[in-house]
Amino acid sequence: MSAFQKLFKQTFIYGLATVLPRMLSFLLVPLYTTDGVLSSVAEYGKVSVIFSYFVLFNVILAYGMETAFFRFFNKEEDKQKVISTSAISLIVSSLGFFILALLFQHQIASLTDIDVTYIKLVIWILLLDALVIIPFAWLRATQQPMRYAVIKILNVVISLGLNLFFLLALKNLANEKPFFESIYKPNFEINYIFIANLVASAVTLLLMLSFYTKITFKFDKVLWKKMMQYGTPVLIAGIAFSVNETFDRILLDKLLPENIAETEIGMYSACYKIAVFMTLFATAYRLGIEPFFFSHAKTTNPQKNYARILEFFVAIGAVILIAVVVFADFLKPFIVRSEAYWEAMWVVPIILLANFCLGIYHNLSVWYKITDRTKFGAYISVIGAIITLIINILFIKSYGYKASAIATLMAYATMMLLSFYFGRKYYPIPYNLKKIGLYLFLSILFSFMSFYQFRYNYLIGISLLIVFLGVVFLLEKNDIKQLLNRKK
Repeated sequence: MSAFQKLFKQTFIYGLATVLPRMLSFLLVPLYTTDGVLSSVAEYGKVSVIFSYFVLFNVILAYGMETAFFRFFNKEEDKQKVISTSAISLIVSSLGFFILALLFQHQIASLTDIDVTYIKLVIWILLLDALVIIPFAWLRATQQPMRYAVIKILNVVISLGLNLFFLLALKNLANEKPFFESIYKPNFEINYIFIANLVASAVTLLLMLSFYTKITFKFDKVLWKKMMQYGTPVLIAGIAFSVNETFDRILLDKLLPENIAETEIGMYSACYKIAVFMTLFATAYRLGIEPFFFSHAKTTNPQKNYARILEFFVAIGAVILIAVVVFADFLKPFIVRSEAYWEAMWVVPIILLANFCLGIYHNLSVWYKITDRTKFGAYISVIGAIITLIINILFIKSYGYKASAIATLMAYATMMLLSFYFGRKYYPIPYNLKKIGLYLFLSILFSFMSFYQFRYNYLIGISLLIVFLGVVFLLEKNDIKQLLNRKK
């Protein structure tokens, strides 16, 4: 169990690096959805659309180099060559993007229907974030999770602190002190949100600059071509993933009538955040598990460990699914403060299940990463993106954000099933399908019963959760006892 102990230790620390910052940034949702902070639900919808473009361009600017870095860092003997080649590649591409984007900022603003003042801030943030991709990957590859966690958490603490200052405190200070009056601008809230992000990104880059002082800055063209060949399918998969994850907001903006589009996006995006608990769990798990997959690929019978890892993930994820659905209406006033957003609560179980399927997909994806068949990851993700686009385009005009939620679930469920199908062919892993299938069936049944049939009936909801916990304990009691005995 030593391999599992190491995995869970790293997953816990990376979880802190992901969960705590996300929980801190999560506080921004009640801030933004509090009456009087932003002028309307539509304003939050506008912010959500801009962040959707953020996700897409972050993927493009990384172009699969982070995943390629992990693969070749563990594969090549000359690790310094891998570090310097990947770092130089991202420096050059990021600066090239920055210059071109500034030159064509007005055209970008016209194409996206986003104010050019927001575009300028976004361009700077994207540059700063791209320049820390390899430094953060290096921290993970060299197993420095604590430093990784501290810097990640500090980034969001700064962003959160500045958001609170700009959106809550600055206006009152401007009325009392002349200095703050010169800083404060009315109706400038969206700008303040992105200024806070910009400052946080700049501080993060400053803290990571020591990485660039340690590398040799030697560029290996042959290695770079191999890394690009490996990373290009990851880029395609990443673009497809960003389509699945956030492009629905952009489509809602484009396909719904102008007078309701941003309001619908605001409600949908706010209630979407209630599913953050599953996202946090899946993301933390993936951050801890990705280096584990590569480092244990050459050990004796790694497939057995990979199979058990998926069982643990599904068991924990299923508990989170039921628990969040049961308590969703209890949680909503703390997360989404204004009742103006609550109309979209219907999407919460759908999005939770969608992100659960995505987490399972990431666990299943070990087969194409280990066997260097990353093109399959691209194929599967593109199929998911096509499903997302088709369902949204066909049904948004009739069903609005409900179509977007269903599209997300259908896309991720299809990706999960396709990865499992091809994985059995190219890299068979002895998954316990009966146990995993039981966890999935019961968690989906119980959560949907609780929300759509017995909503607000906490007696039934909590009873269903307890029953499921009992099932998990009965099936996993030997491993649970073994883990507890090792801790003692």
